[in-house]
Amino acid sequence: MTWKAFVFYTLSSPMHNLRTSLYLLSGIILLVGLGSAMLIYRAAANTQNNVLGYVEGDGSVYPVMPEDSKKYLRDMELYGGKANVLADELRRWLAGLWHGKSLAYTIACISALLALGVFSAALGLPDEER
Repeated sequence: MTWKAFVFYTLSSPMHNLRTSLYLLSGIILLVGLGSAMLIYRAAANTQNNVLGYVEGDGSVYPVMPEDSKKYLRDMELYGGKANVLADELRRWLAGLWHGKSLAYTIACISALLALGVFSAALGLPDEER
């Protein structure tokens, strides 16, 4: 039996109810989300375009970004205060969630939370008496 036949049989059977549909939907959300996150993780590369140079320390090499320099941070604080520096750090962190391997982690977490929400909604439904 193929998965299409299984889904059709499950949804058209006399024992079908809303709870079964939501269980099935939560499983599909979880599988599709984690599968796509895995594909994105394998295909993504963590490249950084605006690297000034590299610094070696602790046996590793770290990229030096322009926004990590003291001059950049001083100018940001001079023009907008500490709130400007914090807002810039938050903006860079949020922008980083949608690139490279961190995008895969973001999609995996969102799909897991969404599947958990649908599953818990199905648990809260009353049983249908036949």
